[in-house]
Formats: sequence, C-alpha cells, structure tokens
Amino acid sequence: MDERIIERESPAWHLPAIIVLGLVALGGLWFGWNASSKLDATQQSVATQLKQTEQSVNQDMSSLKDRVAQDEKANADIQGDLNVVTKKLKITQGQLKVARQEATKLNDETTQKLSALDTSVHTELATKATSDDVKSVDTKVGGVQTDLNSTKEDLKMARSEMGTLIARNHDEIDTLRRLGERDYVEFNIDGKNKPVKVGNVTVELKNVNEKNNRFTLVMTVEDKHFEKKNRALNEPVFFYTSGARYPEELVVNKAGKNTVSGYVSMPKAGAAQTTSSSGK
Repeated sequence: MDERIIERESPAWHLPAIIVLGLVALGGLWFGWNASSKLDATQQSVATQLKQTEQSVNQDMSSLKDRVAQDEKANADIQGDLNVVTKKLKITQGQLKVARQEATKLNDETTQKLSALDTSVHTELATKATSDDVKSVDTKVGGVQTDLNSTKEDLKMARSEMGTLIARNHDEIDTLRRLGERDYVEFNIDGKNKPVKVGNVTVELKNVNEKNNRFTLVMTVEDKHFEKKNRALNEPVFFYTSGARYPEELVVNKAGKNTVSGYVSMPKAGAAQTTSSSGK
C-alpha cells in the first residue's frame, strides 16, 4: 500500500522542476536571440560608419589630389614666368654692360688722343729754336688748349643709359659729329600729324605741352608703330632696326607750339662691321 503511494507521488515533484527548467531555457533562448540581434545591429551600424568614413576619406583624398595638381600647375606657371623674366633681365644686363664698355672706351680713347697731342706740342716746343717757330708753336698750343677746353666741356654732356652723349643743341650735335663715334641726322617737325622721315625712322608729332616742355609723338620703324607719350626734352628714345646689334637713338631737344626739333643718332657702319668681324 505504501509503495504504491510513493510511486504515484514521485511525478508531482518533477513537474515544477521541468517547468522551471523550461522557463530558464526559454529565457536563455530569448536572451541569446536579443544579444544576437543587438550584435547584428551593432555590426551593421559599425559597417555603415566605416563605409561613410571610407567615402569621406576618399573624397578628402580626391580633393587633396586636385589641390596638389592645381598647386603643381601654378608652380609650373610661376617657374615659366620666372624663366622668361630671368632671360629678359640677362639681355638687359648684357646691353648695359656693352654700353658701359663703350662709354669707358670713348673716355679712354679721348684721353689718349689728348695726351698724344699734348706730348706732340711739347716736343715741338723743345726742338724749335727760332722765334718764328716758337710763335708758330705758341699758336698751336693755344689751339690745343682750346681743343682741350672744348673736349672737357663735351665730356660734361649728360649720358644716356646706353652710354651715349646727349646733345642739347645744334652746336653740341656738331661736337658729337667731330668725335666720329656715330652718325647724326637733325630734324624739325612743324605741325601735328605730319609724318617726317628721319634716317631709318618716320616721326609724327601728336601733341606739345609747352609749359612743361613735354611732347607726344609716334615713331614708325619698319612698318611698326610706337607711341611715345608725355616725353621730356633731351630724353633719349632707343630703337632697333632689323639685324642691328646696337640701337639708334632719337632725341628731342627743343619744343614749341606744335613744333619740335632734335636729332637721330646711328652707329657708324664701319664700327658695326668691325664689331661683327671681331665677333667672328
């Protein structure tokens, strides 16, 4: 009797345990599923953020590459401009060097001529004995002294940036002719808009400011026109002709009402040939 009762009561204790175990199992499954869902959501969020970050980095890299390319192009342009300026500067420096050398050569040659002439006169004074010879030599000495004074005055003329002497009037132009370094052609323009041929250039007067001694003119050199505005008296204007190594020079040294006068100086043909021969 007792054994049957024990056998029948045993399953009643197992049921609550099974239910509890079932609930625990269900809780574990729900917790695992919830954790898995959160993990998937977190992974998806992280992947999205990584993708956005990657896109942003790629955009920044592309923008940086564009900026680098622009900077490289700008640097190349600047380098090109610098090379052009450097080449032009070298040409200008070369012209100035040649002008200084010519000016130095002119001064040296003039000094040598004066020294030789002075030596010659003193030699004549030492060798001549008669009064007539002395008088003749005295006359030569006076002429030499005059030439010396004239040459000294010549050397007081202003020089241009190319080393040429600038004549301020007809007498000084004649003095420069006697030096024999360049050829000189004088001109006078009476009236505006009247082209005048002077040597290798055609000159046309446009305007004269008598009060300030300034003028405006148009120069035509080998079918090329150059307008020189508001230029001052005795201000040289340099220009080159085809194949010429040295420039020609235009100077206006007098201005009046609708009229100007001055000169154009040109290198001696022989000097240019000599220079060309020595260059060969």
